[in-house]
Amino acid sequence: MGGHDVPKQYLALGDRTMLEHSIAAMLSDARIDAVFVVVAPTDTRWSEFRLDDQRVEFLPVGGASRAESVRNGLIAIAARTDDDDRVLVHDAARPCLTEAQLGRLIDEVGVDGSGGLLAIPLADTLKRGEEGRVGMTLDRASMWCAQTPQLFRVGSLRAALSGALDTVTDESSAMERAGHAPRLVLGGASNLKVTTPEDLVLARAILGEQGRLA
Repeated sequence: MGGHDVPKQYLALGDRTMLEHSIAAMLSDARIDAVFVVVAPTDTRWSEFRLDDQRVEFLPVGGASRAESVRNGLIAIAARTDDDDRVLVHDAARPCLTEAQLGRLIDEVGVDGSGGLLAIPLADTLKRGEEGRVGMTLDRASMWCAQTPQLFRVGSLRAALSGALDTVTDESSAMERAGHAPRLVLGGASNLKVTTPEDLVLARAILGEQGRLA
């Protein structure tokens, strides 16, 4: 993120980094057996964390893209998982995920073989640009903005990510390409993705409202 010397997942939000908030969010549901945090092989900042929960494990197998990192993570835990186990993939840049949102995703997707993801219906008017001008106004009635976590069976997701990764923008798109139709589960505007300094300000405000800032 521009203006900062550290990767955005390590930026402070109160007394915790963004990554620590995201990990804590994933640990909020008792049904989560383990949280595997995929980091770059050269990343050593995580070793400074003092996490009390034994369910958290860091995997230094990150790749050049999100899809590659997720695939590498699934390969790294292959010996400890069955193909029918469910895996939630969450973005460290979404630190404001709530326990209610996480629980709703787990409950509504259940054992659905196609999996599902948190998402919110598009609220804004959608324009398609052509050379800096409006080329067309698109129908937003069926449009949703994808969020994370995204929930799938381990074996199905690993297989879906085994092909070309350059066209995959999220786990759902990989599953769609493999012939699945993931379930859309209502998320929330508060589950924002931090990509700009303005988003960081919003995230601090949201976490403060949720009582998660010290």
